[in-house]
Amino acid sequence: MAEDNFTVVTEFILLGLTDRADMKIVLFVLFLVIYVVTFVGNLGMILLIRITPKLHTPMYFFLSCLSFVDACYSSAIAPKMLINLLVVRGTISFSACMVQHLCFGVFVTTEGFLLSVMAYDRYVAIVNPLLYTVAMSKRKCVVLVTGSWICGTINSLIHTVSLGKLYFCGPNVVSHFFCDIPSLLKLSCSDTSLNELLLLTFSGVIAMATFSVVIISYMFIIVAILRIRSAAGRQKAFSTCASHLMAVTIFYGTLSFSYIQPSSQYSVEQEKVVSVFYTLVIPMLNPLIYSVRNKDVKDAMKRAVEIKHFPC
Repeated sequence: MAEDNFTVVTEFILLGLTDRADMKIVLFVLFLVIYVVTFVGNLGMILLIRITPKLHTPMYFFLSCLSFVDACYSSAIAPKMLINLLVVRGTISFSACMVQHLCFGVFVTTEGFLLSVMAYDRYVAIVNPLLYTVAMSKRKCVVLVTGSWICGTINSLIHTVSLGKLYFCGPNVVSHFFCDIPSLLKLSCSDTSLNELLLLTFSGVIAMATFSVVIISYMFIIVAILRIRSAAGRQKAFSTCASHLMAVTIFYGTLSFSYIQPSSQYSVEQEKVVSVFYTLVIPMLNPLIYSVRNKDVKDAMKRAVEIKHFPC
């Protein structure tokens, strides 16, 4: 079919999570609270690390970077989602959809790389504690974070550019609450086999590569912890990894369920529920996990509260 025969789609209609007006109000309040907690919690974590000299270590430098990414990738989805819950028909322009897809892809991929970098950091700290400050120099930390951002950007650009080359001639109704690539591919009038291959390949390779770094790092960490003679020493070493392990499990568990699966098993309603979790809930949980389970962060928070109430 010639290109001239296509009706160019200039905007998409986002169906969202429900079409019930009463449920939209409930969901708006719920997700607004989640987004505010996410944004304040992650920015608060960044500020706390910045003002606390004791937290000026590679581990907390990576944590502050993770908090920044969490705040960003939640912000790529939540504001538009909240607006669409208040209107009769939620729409998004084609260009805005592409930008949202690009930003979300950058942030979520960068988070995966940062989690693997944090696993490597814990490996160095526990397996080679005497060489930790040398091995994890400030320059190396910056290089690792920069590399995570570059990889995330390249991955997202590849998918966004390939998506932008497709024709959309209607319908323009996206069965989702944001511009998720599997939902968009279902609306294209073009052959999407290349896009599906790129999505499966890049998502699979990146997930396997980053998760392998996590697994290998923790294999060495476990061996090193078992060699510690005192029970108190083993408990202290493990406690520094517990928060990261929980964050990794939640993140990779939901994303692997969502993206690394054959298109024949793709379920829109199932995907929506999982998407809510990794776009809105996980960015909120990460600062809570690290603040509740990390002694240094809890101590820093207590001191910050005491200084605020008793400045003298």
